[in-house]
Amino acid sequence: MTISHRLSPHRLSHRCGSATAHLIHGFVGVGKTTYAIQLEQERGAVRFTLDEWIVFFYGQDPPEECFEDYHNRVCELIWAFAAYVLRSGQDVILDFGFWSRASRDDAREKVRSIGSTSLLHCVTCADDVLKARVLARTQTMPAGALKIDESAISCFRARFEPLEPDESYKLVVTT
Repeated sequence: MTISHRLSPHRLSHRCGSATAHLIHGFVGVGKTTYAIQLEQERGAVRFTLDEWIVFFYGQDPPEECFEDYHNRVCELIWAFAAYVLRSGQDVILDFGFWSRASRDDAREKVRSIGSTSLLHCVTCADDVLKARVLARTQTMPAGALKIDESAISCFRARFEPLEPDESYKLVVTT
């Protein structure tokens, strides 16, 4: 992945009207990035996949004690680029997971303050499928993937907040 390619000027079309930020929500292994890539190709949007950026700057297995700081730094950087792209009139895809209600509310507010609209996509699949995907991905460690083992899946589950009834979204079920 080359970040400069994703942000090259030829990718930014100056369309009339408000751009849309596609917020990709879901737990590890549900197919968020695969879906985000598909959406990127269909919409011609600029995709920002948080894990790819973290891997680019900090490697595939950053120290656990530094991860929150790395995550926050990368999010701030991505938001700066995403805001620029949205202001240019181009759709963006924020493949962040948005595990907490607070992160989703914050994203919607940032997008609104730019003058754009947001659309939340909830990507989900069966638990046995996501676990198999994550463990297989960790075993092969493709480019842009973070190392996630079985104990991390359990730890992450406690941090994941499902969507609430008042949150509108597009449901995407993967198999």
